[in-house]
Amino acid sequence: MTSVEAFRSEVQHFFDQVLPHALDGIDGSHDRGKAWRAALYDHGLAGLDYPKEFGGRDLGPAYLQVWRDESRGRVPREDAMFGIGVGMAMPTVRDYGSDELKQTFLPGGLRGDDLWCQMYSEPGSGSDLASLTTKADLDGDEWVVSGQKVWTSGAQHSRYAILLARTDQHAPKHRGISMFILPMDQDGVDVRPLVQMTGISEFNEVFIDEARLPKDWVVGEVNGGWATAVALLGHERQITGAKSMSGTADSRSKAGRSPIPVAQLRDLAKRAGRSNDPVIRQELARLHSGERIVSWIGARNLHPSIGKLWRTRQGRAAADVAAALAFPGSPAWRINVAAGDDQGNEQRSIDDDYFSYHILNCRGMSLGGGTDEIQRNTLGERALGLPREPGPDRNTPFNALPKN
Repeated sequence: MTSVEAFRSEVQHFFDQVLPHALDGIDGSHDRGKAWRAALYDHGLAGLDYPKEFGGRDLGPAYLQVWRDESRGRVPREDAMFGIGVGMAMPTVRDYGSDELKQTFLPGGLRGDDLWCQMYSEPGSGSDLASLTTKADLDGDEWVVSGQKVWTSGAQHSRYAILLARTDQHAPKHRGISMFILPMDQDGVDVRPLVQMTGISEFNEVFIDEARLPKDWVVGEVNGGWATAVALLGHERQITGAKSMSGTADSRSKAGRSPIPVAQLRDLAKRAGRSNDPVIRQELARLHSGERIVSWIGARNLHPSIGKLWRTRQGRAAADVAAALAFPGSPAWRINVAAGDDQGNEQRSIDDDYFSYHILNCRGMSLGGGTDEIQRNTLGERALGLPREPGPDRNTPFNALPKN
């Protein structure tokens, strides 16, 4: 096996020599993201803790820490488009899927060939996810799925979805759910984008009308989907916590809900002529400390809800500082930034609404991936051992529960 120090040199070589050439001349966030993932996979760095037979390296925690150390601030922001596939769906398939599912989906997912979405929330089941009503019925060698999902990020670009559906109406609501892999490109899957106040359609509502998938495309056990759903949510909260802090002064993306990097806010304060403002300097110092805290949370492998809550706090505070630098005009803020090549050739001035996007978008950090209130309940019950709130829905058959 490669030594830890040899692996460190391998990662440094990838970022210093391989990645710049892989991204050279590629424009557009989608194409750059695909090129990034392909280069990562082709050089053996896309699935460090995955089995070798499914495209991984079988490396342990020490190697993962080296990757975190050496990649901090160097991962392209375009990687956010793979957050659901690489950060959530692939680990769940790896840990709970059959060998056939692993062989079918892990290599393409890790390489970025396939984009994924997550179909959990419904119009009538958000924080109370277990009350979902989308159903899946077995018809011979296929499952037939009907229902509606909402707030589905990236569904309009996805090839596959991780789907939760009810497979037993007579079981209590947490025990009659299964997790599936749903092909998106088929009749019966209708994706309708939802326009946010940022002007971007990141979310979608999805109408499913007798869509079909193979009988064996179940992740985990039939009617055991709640366990896999919770496992996936753990991965989601991890990537929306510590792993969201990857931006640099030059890495700008209007995608996802990652906090504005402090390096960009320092540069913004300088351009606004306020880098000596004691209030701004204090806030920048506070945000710098926050970035380090989120990084340490990730390194210590604490409960993922802790990182998620800190990510939300950091993101909203960073957006508030950006707004303060723009005064009342921040929601409609457009600034001029220089664009050109790295050799100092002639540059041109372009309008950019990057900061106004993040100022408007940051409030969603308290909602996506589970609300702040849900995170605190999770920490209270699962980390601190506090009793669950009483209710009749734990043992009552789902079809006997009152519905809205």
